Amino acid sequence: MIKYYFNHHTLKYEKIETSFRQKTLKVVGYALFLLTFSIILIVIFYFNFDSSKERYLKQQNADLIENYNILSKEVKDIRAEVKSLANTDNNIYRVIFDAEPIPDSQRIAYMERSQKMQIILKMDNIELANSIVSDLQTIQALVAYQQESYKQIDNMIDNKKKLLAATPSIQPISNKDLSRIASGFGSRIDPVYKIMKYHAGIDFAAPLGTPIYATANGVVESARFNTGGYGNNVIIDHSFGYRTLYGHMIKFVVRAGDKVKRGEIIGYVGSTGKSTGPHVHYEVRRKGIPVDPIYYFYNDLSPSDFDRVLELANSTNQSLD
Repeated sequence: MIKYYFNHHTLKYEKIETSFRQKTLKVVGYALFLLTFSIILIVIFYFNFDSSKERYLKQQNADLIENYNILSKEVKDIRAEVKSLANTDNNIYRVIFDAEPIPDSQRIAYMERSQKMQIILKMDNIELANSIVSDLQTIQALVAYQQESYKQIDNMIDNKKKLLAATPSIQPISNKDLSRIASGFGSRIDPVYKIMKYHAGIDFAAPLGTPIYATANGVVESARFNTGGYGNNVIIDHSFGYRTLYGHMIKFVVRAGDKVKRGEIIGYVGSTGKSTGPHVHYEVRRKGIPVDPIYYFYNDLSPSDFDRVLELANSTNQSLD
């Protein structure tokens, strides 16, 4: 397009001549304008409009976060159950068996995350996966430790069963009418010397030949005649620190090394040794020290029977040996 201008000196219209430099500057100016405008448009679209790939990735990320939240809740619930099991372990099972509770530090202590959503939003897929795996590994470790603890409790149960079976808990002879306790534990009048002496057991008066029973499971430590006053006597080692002695038998039917069960006949009532009449002298020894057998008849007696037996055993009278 040709352009003209009016020349006031010549009073004529003359053609406008554009130099190459001016043409170049004009072209460059247009190019810069278009470039700037294009960049502005690109920036606007980049920050305000998502591509199909970006929309897909954002949706995928949102799905991952939702799934993570669901898994996190399940993990939290499982942790709560494991914690409940640990509390039951410490506060019930181990209390029953007089065992020390397990410190939380030994159960791989863990801390709850704070501001979890803010952390999740910054995670990529790998970090999310690693976080879930880490939680599951922690729970697996907690469960494995709890299983080990329950194995220990199983052993405690077995030991408790053995302890209960080895603890004297019945009277050494049949005494349903509670009439056979002749002398109790403690200071009693000696039948020979007529002075107060320490009586380390309970005397049960009964006819000659009355069966005598082992009062707990154990192994016969000795079955022999004792010249010190017990006459024909049997000592049973029940383990767990318990021993029982049965004295003045007319005869015994076990020998050293025999295994016996609670309620098994080990001999018969007599009057051998230092004895003034047919009876069995019965002792319970705990770690070598005689203890009152009256507290080891709980399998035999009701509460009212126990009160009656306690009254009979505590009466200050003369022993039979």
